[in-house]
Parts: sequence; C-alpha cells; structure tokens
Amino acid sequence: MGFPTTRPRRLRQTPAIRRLVAETSVSPRHLVLPMFVREGTDEPLPIKSMPGVVQHSLSSLRKAAVEAVEAGVGGLMLFGVPTHKDATGSGALDPKGILNVALAEVTAEVGDQTVVMSDLCLDEFTDHGHCGVLGPDGSVDNDGTLRLYGEMALAQARAGAHVVAPSGMMDGQVSVIRAALDDAGFSQTCVLAYSAKYASSFYGPFREAVDSSLQGDRRSYQQDPANAREALREVTLDVDEGADIVLVKPAMGYLDLISEVRRAVDVPLAAYNVSGEYSMLEAAAARGWVDRRAAVLETLTSIRRAGADIVLTYWAAEAAVWLR
Repeated sequence: MGFPTTRPRRLRQTPAIRRLVAETSVSPRHLVLPMFVREGTDEPLPIKSMPGVVQHSLSSLRKAAVEAVEAGVGGLMLFGVPTHKDATGSGALDPKGILNVALAEVTAEVGDQTVVMSDLCLDEFTDHGHCGVLGPDGSVDNDGTLRLYGEMALAQARAGAHVVAPSGMMDGQVSVIRAALDDAGFSQTCVLAYSAKYASSFYGPFREAVDSSLQGDRRSYQQDPANAREALREVTLDVDEGADIVLVKPAMGYLDLISEVRRAVDVPLAAYNVSGEYSMLEAAAARGWVDRRAAVLETLTSIRRAGADIVLTYWAAEAAVWLR
C-alpha cells in the first residue's frame, strides 16, 4: 500500500495553521445591524418570532446604537414602525415621522462614528402593506410610487442618513432617488439598492417586527425565487442608474446569486441575512440542536465567502464582540 505525498490535512492540523491559511474573514466592519424603532413606546418591545430582537423606543434605540458602534459594527440600518398608516404612506415623508426622527437622533448620537442607513420603502407606512401606492385596479403603481420615493429620500437625507436603501423593487427607483438627492444638494448621500430582492417565504418574522398590514403577497414586484439571470439584469440596471452599493436578499438560500453578482459588478455588494434565517437558527439553538455561536459565525462566513462585502444581520452587534 502506498502512502500519499500530497496531504491537504497538513494545513488543518492546528488552530494557528488554519488561521494562517484561511481564505475568508469576517470582521465587525463587515456587519450592519438592522434596528426597528416603534412610535409611541417608552420601552423596547420584544419581537416574539425573533428572540433577542426588539422594537426599540427612541431612548433604547440610541443606547443600542452606541453599544453596537462600540462593538465595532460597520453600520446601522433603521426601520420605522408608525402608529398611523394610510394609503400613501405619508408618515414616511413627514419630518416628524418616527423613522426620520429616529434617523436624526441616531445620527446626532453616533453619526460621526458609523454609517447610518435608512430603509427607503413605503410598506411599513401604508395601511395596505405594499411597497408603493396602489392604482385603481389595486395593483402597485410603479411610476406613482417613484415620486414618493424621491420625496422619501430627501426626508431621510435631511434627517441625517448617510445611506438611503430603496427596497421596494420598483423599476427606475435608483434613478429617481439619485436625481432627487443630487438636485437638492445631497450628492454625497449614498444609495444602497436592494437590487435582487426575492419574494421569499423567509420574511415572516420581519412582518411581525414592522407590524405589517400586508394582505396577499408582493410577487408582482419582488423577484421569483426560480430566477437567477433576472437578478443580474436588475443589478446591472441599478448600477447604471447610480447605485453605490447593491444588495441580494435573502442571503442563505441565495449564495449562488451573491457569487454571480460579485462577478458581474465592481461596486460593493451587500447581502441581507433575513429574519427567517435568523429565527430558524435561534430556534434550533434553543433546542440544543446546534452550537449557536459556531452556527452564527459559520453562517456569516458563508455569506462572506460567497462574495458579500457587507452583511446585514441581526447578530451584528453580538458577533462583532465575538470577532474582536
């Protein structure tokens, strides 16, 4: 019997060697923490389907933002949960609306130390729960929504957002937002485009997190999970329209898309490790089926390995402490 002369195991035999030859790294700077802020509450409210995640009050949001920044996270992504909703999502444009107030407070608190990002979508603010205004036939009016997106971008930029993140998957949204920002003197405000956002079943816990009013689904504007080439078309369009960063959502079930997009464009690429992915792992860990810390870090490493420069994840602050 002959013995092998090539032994790949040599490079796996000790933690020091494995660390030396590791091809992929995850650092706190790669992680962005999504945060929910609820209007009219004085205390953070637990989200039942997302253990460890809360709807913040303004005061708890500021405190959690400071803690996340101290942990070293790369950025914060804010979502608003208003007490009032209407057909056009007017609270998203109101300077006194919860999301814009939260942006102003977080930017004042930590804006010089991190990147403050803002979800730019109407779904949290509409009484029908869709990402845009509805036409007479009840479908989402793409072009009517674009005008509101432009106004929403200005409201967020004026509130202090460093990055606005259109997530509604409306055709032409990046172009309209970029023009609105530039025309109003906000040429330095970045656009992070949710370019390949799929109509996924893994968003369920997020719906609780934002008190979604959605009836039906968003399959007429979010992407079909069966399609990959379509994602590359969407990404290319957004880059051509001026997106500074593009994003794939969800992450774990779409690692192939992250890799494809990484090869297709040269702008920074983000991926959103979504609520359902988070909650599945938390549920398994709570039952002792997986090692929680090891599974979280493996998940984040897989997203980075696929090609994401930035990972939006509800584990961002905790993982940042581990990674330090």
